[in-house]
Amino acid sequence: MQEDRHGLVVDRRTFIAGGILALTAFPGATRAATVIGTVDEARGTVSRRARGKLAAMRAGADVMDRDVILTGDGSFAEMTLGEATKLLLGSRTELLVDSFIANQGGTIELGTGGMIFDRPEQQPKIDLTVRTAFGMIGVRGTKFFAGPNRRPFAVFVERGLVSFTAAGVTRQVGAGEGVDVAAPGEAPGPVVRWGEARIREAYASIGVR
Repeated sequence: MQEDRHGLVVDRRTFIAGGILALTAFPGATRAATVIGTVDEARGTVSRRARGKLAAMRAGADVMDRDVILTGDGSFAEMTLGEATKLLLGSRTELLVDSFIANQGGTIELGTGGMIFDRPEQQPKIDLTVRTAFGMIGVRGTKFFAGPNRRPFAVFVERGLVSFTAAGVTRQVGAGEGVDVAAPGEAPGPVVRWGEARIREAYASIGVR
């Protein structure tokens, strides 16, 4: 294991998620990579880690299945997966695109940092799972924030509905609502409505004003 000059851990068998979230070696390393999206905007340091190699990413770059996307301190990335699913990544974020099929869904893994998921309401619903060290987020076509906010981890839904499961407890989080988790392995707190100040704070942490 070693660190790059931005302090991000470079280890193709380990994915950092709050603490340390172990992954297996990439099973698809011997097959051709599949293009599943593109980078729309990249500010600061945005990189891709694939098959043990780290490379810079800029606007227009392809996003491949099994890529790990990393942002440096004070950096931001916006990606489109498929035709309409947007992922916005804030500073010092690490995200694994585990699998994704346009208009169907798949699995992504949020390690460090925060993200905003956005899929327009008029688009067909997709079945997507977001794995984190704090719990699992089940998505059915929506817009939500996930990442550090006042507590170590929080989920806020702007529109639609997500299910958040941690420590055997599942919370249904609807539009205008959020839920906090104090630490990995703990159950989520109660679902509460978020005020405008906290919503702005969460979005600003991603780089969205």
